[in-house]
Amino acid sequence: YSILWNPQRIVFSVDGTPIREFKNMESKGVPFPKNQAMRIYSSLWNADDWATRGGLVKTDWAQAPFTASYRNFNANACTVSSGTSSCASSNTNNNAWLSEELDSTSHQRLNWVQKNYMIYNYCTDTKRFPQGLPPECNTP
Repeated sequence: YSILWNPQRIVFSVDGTPIREFKNMESKGVPFPKNQAMRIYSSLWNADDWATRGGLVKTDWAQAPFTASYRNFNANACTVSSGTSSCASSNTNNNAWLSEELDSTSHQRLNWVQKNYMIYNYCTDTKRFPQGLPPECNTP
C-alpha cells in the first residue's frame, strides 16, 4: 500500500496501482486536508472465508490477539518544527513527491481498477444526495 499526499492530491495505491485519487478542489469549496499531520492506522480483519486458501484454513481465535508488523516501511514527508516546514528549505530532489501527479498510464490503470473493482461510488449515489452530488463529483 502507498499513499501520495501532497498539496494537489491524495492518491491511494495498492501494489503500485492507483485505486483512488482525491484532488484538491478547495477553489470549488471542497475541503482538503492540508494543515494537519497525517497519521497511519491499520487493522486486521477476519478473512478466513477468502484469504486462507479459499476458506480451507479457518482462523484459530484461541491464538488471539493477533498482531501485524511492517517491513520496508518508507515515509517521505515534511515535518513541522516551531511553525517551519522541513520542506520549505530541503533539497528539491528529495521532495519531488510534493508536485507528483498521475501520468497517463497511471490514470488508465486507475480507471480500469475503478471500472472493474469499485463496489460503491458516492459520486453516483443520487439516493444519498437527492439535492445534488457533492461538488467534487462534477469535475472530471
